[in-house]
This record gives sequence, C-alpha cells and structure tokens, in this order.
Amino acid sequence: MKKLLLLITIALLISCQQDDYIPINEPTAIELRLESVLNTVSGGEGNSFFILPESDDFKAIPQDSKNPLTKEKIALGKLLLHDPATGGNPKNSDNAHQYSCASCHAAPSGFSSGKVQGIGEGGMGFGLFGEGRILNPQSDSELVDVQPLRSPSLLNLAYQDVMLWDGKFGGTGINKGTEAQWENIPENKMGFEGVEVQAMQGLKTHRLKMDEDFADTYGYRKLFDEAFPELDEKERYTDKSAALAIAAFERTLLANRAPWQNYLKGDKNAMSDDQKRGALLFFSSAKCYECHNGPALKDKKFHAWGMADINEGSENVIVQATMNMANTALGRGGFTKNPADNYKFKTPTLYNLADNPVYGHGGSFNSIREVIAYKNDGKAQKTEVSEFQLAEQFGNLNLSHAEIDDLTAFITHALRDPELERYEPQALNSGMCFPNNDIPSRKDCGCD
Repeated sequence: MKKLLLLITIALLISCQQDDYIPINEPTAIELRLESVLNTVSGGEGNSFFILPESDDFKAIPQDSKNPLTKEKIALGKLLLHDPATGGNPKNSDNAHQYSCASCHAAPSGFSSGKVQGIGEGGMGFGLFGEGRILNPQSDSELVDVQPLRSPSLLNLAYQDVMLWDGKFGGTGINKGTEAQWENIPENKMGFEGVEVQAMQGLKTHRLKMDEDFADTYGYRKLFDEAFPELDEKERYTDKSAALAIAAFERTLLANRAPWQNYLKGDKNAMSDDQKRGALLFFSSAKCYECHNGPALKDKKFHAWGMADINEGSENVIVQATMNMANTALGRGGFTKNPADNYKFKTPTLYNLADNPVYGHGGSFNSIREVIAYKNDGKAQKTEVSEFQLAEQFGNLNLSHAEIDDLTAFITHALRDPELERYEPQALNSGMCFPNNDIPSRKDCGCD
C-alpha cells in the first residue's frame, strides 16, 4: 500500500512539473504570425487598432460634431429607421405607409437590401429570410423607388466621412475641394458629414415624411421632445431633425460581435484554423489590408476594380427604364468631374457580407469567393476601364485555390456578426409591421 501511494505521489509530481513547462494556452504558430502582421500594419498599435467600440460607448464612436450622439436621439432614430409610418410621401397614394428606410437596409440582410436593387415604394414582401423586396407587378415602373446601384450596408458607417458609392454626400473630409459640385446638396454646404447628409437627402429621395402631424399621429412627439430639447418647436418635428436622429442611430450599427472582433479581444477559439489562415493572408500577401484596414476594415478612399454596373449583365435587375446611369457608372468621377476619378468606387466594409447574396456595386457577383477569385485573376468585367485606372492590387496576388478558400472562410464567417437583431426595435410606436407594411410583407414578417 505504501509503495502504491509513493508511485501516485511521484506521478503527481511529474505531472505538476510538466504543467510548469507546457502552458495550456500557448499561442500557435499561426496566431503568433498573425499577431506580428497586425502589429506591423497597425503601425505598432496591435489588436486594439482593429477593435470596434461597443454601441453605447458614444465617446469612442466617430460622430459629426453638428450631430452629437445621445441615447434619446438614438432611441428615436432606431424607431424611425424601421417604421413604415414614415413612408408618407409616395407618388402613388395606395403605397402610403408601406415602406421605410429599413426596406433597403434590413438587419437580416446585414443592413443592406438583400437584392441587386433595393426597392422602397413599389415593392412588396420581405422574403422569409429577409432576402429583400420584389417588384409589385401592379406598380408603374415609372413610379417605383428603385436603386441604380446595390445598396451599401449601414454597418460601421461611422468610420467614413462621405456616403454613397461615389462619395458625394458629406461636406467634410475627402470632399473638401469638391464644392463646385454641391449645387443640389445644400446639406454639404452646411458642413454636415456624409452620414447626416445621406439621411437628410434620403428622406426626400425615398419619399419619406416626418413632420409635426406625423409625430402626433403616430405617437412620436415625446420622443422628438426628448431627442431635441434644444430646438424650437417649429424646428423640432421636421424631416431634418428626424434625419439627424436616424443618422445618430446608424452610427451605432457596429458589427462588434463578429468572431474576428472576439478574437481580437482575446478569445483565440473564436475563429477556426482556416479563418486564422485567411486572416493572416488578408493582412499580408493577399494585400486586402491595403484598402480594408482599421476597425471597419475600410479606408476612406475610392478604387477602380472594373466591376460591371447594374445594367451590364447583373441578374434579376428589377427596373432599368427609370435609372440614369450616366453618372453612376463613372463612380467617383461622375461626381467630381475629374477623369482621374472615373470608375472608382468607395471601399465598402466587409462585415456581414455573408448576409447578402450579391456583391459589387452593380451586384455582378453571386458569392464572396467569386469576388476574391476575380481580384486574383485580374480580368476586368468592365472593358472601358483601362489597366492604368485599375487598382494596383488587381490581378497581382497570385493566390492558390487553397488560399482563396481560407480568405473566403475569414470574410464569410469571421467577419459576420450573428446578432444584428439586437439593433431592431421590439415594436413601433405606430403599431405597424416593420420594415414594410404591405400585405405580403406582413405575412413574411409574421405580423398577420
């Protein structure tokens, strides 16, 4: 018996000694390499350079000094963005109060439209999985509110100075020097940033209406009072103040629960091995980080990738007759009138791309892997774009099929925040179904 106890004691001592020399959570080689490249591309800041703040950490979220974030303003904006009661200025009165901002920017589709073209007025349905509205066959195509470019996501837009694919909305940052092109953008002249200008312009473009009658009819007066106590009542219940509330809410739409974010915060099990390999490629030889960097994984610049426009072979195009493609096809150049900017489009965030079935400003790709392979191959879809205009990373990557697979895994899964429903309201003051209130949408969303 004593001999047995002695053997057990020796075994325990050996085990303890082994534990002293073999740390349980020792970083793997791939994790050490990833740590090194992140430190390099962040200028020595490391993981913290890429971490998105919490949505209620207002001091850490980039904001417009003319529209400071407050919880009251954000609470109002959250409701207004989703409420079809705001759809009060349709061209066809039968479509009143059937659509909202979220018709083209819904949480289930990563706050994008889920389609090649987003539809406000003139659309119907939401899709069983939030895959987007379809054209109402009874609608007059001349009256349909449809997008000439794929609707960008609202996620992480606090990290950009200007809005739209061509960046024309915003009177600060990169738009300094473009004042000659602001004739129809008075909000730029007021010095608002792009998020705020987009919200104000969007209400007019997409036939939304929020005034004192709206506030009283649908129970929003108290929320406007709480959000804008500094404003005179004549200015408080207006489209402008409503837009500023919506913009404030939009700035809090951060994909900060994605596996990549959790990994950066210390959870090394948040990503799989192929996702870690993809992350290492992303920030090294694949050169993705050269355009996709920082917390939102995007720069504030414009690049030409030669992708097709929405009327150049995109599948499932809804309406073309009402679209003016002359300027939108030129991207940034259509706005600045500078030929050097032609065919350049704003760098988008890469978070929650997996929630969308189409990619590129014209929706000309059907998978994330297709886009990566396209950039790797370097054969432009749009033949008008010369090789001198194309981004220098285009076609100069030499990625293997396995590397493309790993990059796809990282972007598809590690950059997807699975809990975006936290940004949806539980109910609306109007009592309507959101994000749309037409009969097919009400069925799709379980409101009936």
